[in-house]
Amino acid sequence: MGNPFFKSMSNAPQGNMLSQFQNFMNQMKGKDPDAMINEMISSGRVNQSQLNAAQQQAQQLMGQFNGIKNMFGF
Repeated sequence: MGNPFFKSMSNAPQGNMLSQFQNFMNQMKGKDPDAMINEMISSGRVNQSQLNAAQQQAQQLMGQFNGIKNMFGF
């Protein structure tokens, strides 16, 4: 199962990407991400291997973002 957020972003026109991200952020506001993940696992929408793959991708992205931050002195 691919990441629906990234899938929708890859199909979006470039100018619409920021708008879609803002909508995504508004939908997530006030929600507990851990509770959402636990619900997705318990309902069977996500299995442990999918969660592990997503966590691994997140770690890789974090490393890339940290590299960019360091380039600009943040």
